[in-house]
Amino acid sequence: MRIGRPFASVPAAALAAALLVSCTPAPESPRPAQPASRSAAEPAPLPPETIRRLTPVPDKTVPDPAPRPAVHPVTAAELGDTWRPGCPAGPDELRRVELDYWGFDGQTHRGELVVHRDLTDEVIEVFAALHELRYPIERMRTVAAYPGGDDELSMRDNNTSAFNCRGIPGSSSWSWHAYGRAIDVNPKLNPYVPAGGAYEPANAGPWVDRARTDPGMLRDGDPAVTAFTDRGWGWGGHWRSPLDYQHFEMP
Repeated sequence: MRIGRPFASVPAAALAAALLVSCTPAPESPRPAQPASRSAAEPAPLPPETIRRLTPVPDKTVPDPAPRPAVHPVTAAELGDTWRPGCPAGPDELRRVELDYWGFDGQTHRGELVVHRDLTDEVIEVFAALHELRYPIERMRTVAAYPGGDDELSMRDNNTSAFNCRGIPGSSSWSWHAYGRAIDVNPKLNPYVPAGGAYEPANAGPWVDRARTDPGMLRDGDPAVTAFTDRGWGWGGHWRSPLDYQHFEMP
């Protein structure tokens, strides 16, 4: 059956025109106008509540830097009953030093000592070493915090302290505390023990026994003792009599 004329019978010019028409794409219909929109690179802003939810919370497990030791001048009013006219060191020779110390609760606390102005750097260095050793100190405040600047009350409270214008027990001489050149450390746990046995403070009886191993006690060769003695301080635990386990001095 015949389906048309043979290809050869179609004129070449007509065939070329037909092919050109069939290969030319039809013109596109104009697209409707699109509303202006942000590109993919500019997403819509997040709602404020989403921003707040996604904002990282500061890590509270990172502790704030510890405050540096601070040195302050003192006045007669601040020294209270620990000073009076006629004492061998005047307020102008003394400084109040704020220090960190390791407490019996395993936490760092801020305390203060009044010492001679020439010793502030050494005191800061010693107590930085004690803190690094985690040697426990119960409390550290000036004896002016106790009624009458009473040294016995301060010691009974196991308070680590320095300046107090007082004499040596049983003597007419000034104690090195009166010059701001001595420090008593945990005095209840490290009592003053004269030859007659009348120890101070009055509540220190259990700790006259130096065979005890309570935290905060001081013994010869302990790192807490050598933190002082390696820097030139004398220790009352090295005395022959009386023994004063709490006492460090820098004459």
